[in-house]
Parts: sequence; C-alpha cells; structure tokens
Amino acid sequence: MSVDRPPACALTIAGSDSGGGAGIQADLKTFAALGVHGLSTITAITAQNTRGVSAIHPVPLKHLRAQLDALFEDFSIQAVKTGMLGDAKTTRCIARELTRHKPAWLVVDPVMIATSGARLLDRDAVRVLRDELIPLADVLTPNLPEAEALLGTEIRNARETERAGRVLIELGAKSVLLKGGHARGREVVDLFADAHGTLEFRHPRLKMQAHGTGCTLSAALAAELAKGAAPRIAARHAIHFVQRALRDAYRPGSGDLHVLRQR
Repeated sequence: MSVDRPPACALTIAGSDSGGGAGIQADLKTFAALGVHGLSTITAITAQNTRGVSAIHPVPLKHLRAQLDALFEDFSIQAVKTGMLGDAKTTRCIARELTRHKPAWLVVDPVMIATSGARLLDRDAVRVLRDELIPLADVLTPNLPEAEALLGTEIRNARETERAGRVLIELGAKSVLLKGGHARGREVVDLFADAHGTLEFRHPRLKMQAHGTGCTLSAALAAELAKGAAPRIAARHAIHFVQRALRDAYRPGSGDLHVLRQR
C-alpha cells in the first residue's frame, strides 16, 4: 500500500465544454497535468465545438449548492477557481457559498465571452460579479475585454493597462493578473498587480486562434496556489505552463480554433 502523501485538491466552478477545449474539461486536464487532484462543480452545460456555442443549459441553484456541500464536506480543498457562471442568480449563489465555505485561495476568472464570440455572462451578472464575487478573490484573471467591461472604460496602451490593474484591485481583489493576449504587437504582455506594485510577463505572440487559454491559465494558477506557491510565483508558473501548452496546441475539429495540449 502506498504511503505517499495524496496530492493537493483544487476545485473548479465552471461550465462544461462538450468540445473538450475549455471550461471544466480544460480545468481538470490542467489540474491533472500539474499533479493536483481536480474537483468540479458544474454551473452550466453547453453544446459547443470548435466552431461555436449552440446551446447553454444552466444548472439549478439547488444542485449547485448540493455539489459544493458534497465537496467541502469530504475534501480538504486548497484552492478554488471560478469560470463561466452565466447569469446573476448563479453568480450570487456562488459568491454566497464561497463566503460560507471560505476556501484558502480563490481565483476568479471573469468569463464573459467565448473565443467563438458567444456571450457567456449576461449584463446583470457582470454587476453581481463585480460587487459580490470579485471582493472575495485572491487573484482576478481578466483579459483586456473583460477588464474593460468591469471598469467601463477602454484600455488602449501600456499606461492604461497598468492603471487598469491598479483600479481592478480597488474592486476588492487582493491581486490581478491582467492577460494581454487581445492587445496588438509581436509580444504578449501579461500584467500582475497587487499591493506591492506591478510585474510584467512578456512572451512572443503565437500566430493562432486558441481555445481555452483563459480557463487553462486560471486553473494552472489555482493548482500552483494549492501546491503552496505565493500568488506572484503561481502566476509566473501558470503563464509558463500556458505557453508550453500553446506551442503544442492542435486542431481536433473542423473549426479554426486550436486546443491547448496540457501536459
């Protein structure tokens, strides 16, 4: 019988991607690749593939609470990440349940729009996300369009990106990893901001349209926090993990989207 210590547990609260490239499926693959035992609470069931999202079915709130209660009753959960929440009622429910269960680390990925263009978070939910869930976050991981939606302003250059990082912290998150993939240029610049200042991560831009990068990054960050890394170190490791996964990305379907290879 093995006497090895069991791996740390991390929980993803997100939607299911039937195409396997993002959402719960990407998160669990990331957790496994990083040596963390993955737990899941599914907020919505989507019908999607590499060409788009054709249907979304929200999970009833009663079942959401039942999933979370079952997990927190049995497992020692070192980190939680949230992804697609869908609507205001679901977002408020998750915020209240996480306030009750008080996980050691919380990564909030404010998923609003799929890579294919489908809207995954309604406008009322953005307000609830901003007012009730983000203040609980240890790390908030928006991309530039999501940051613009949260702040109600455009982010057009490096100076505005740095300012956005600081202003996002004022929403209540302890730190922010602002993903720069939507900006133009040969380099992608991700910005980490916390009470101690800002830190830039620069890497070459790859010429592809990838699916699941945001989910994978936030999941990798949660996994590193679960294993004991501090947020800045966890962010650095997570970004490096996504870069490796992007370099090995492949096209499993007939659409243009590449899927990351998490390993």
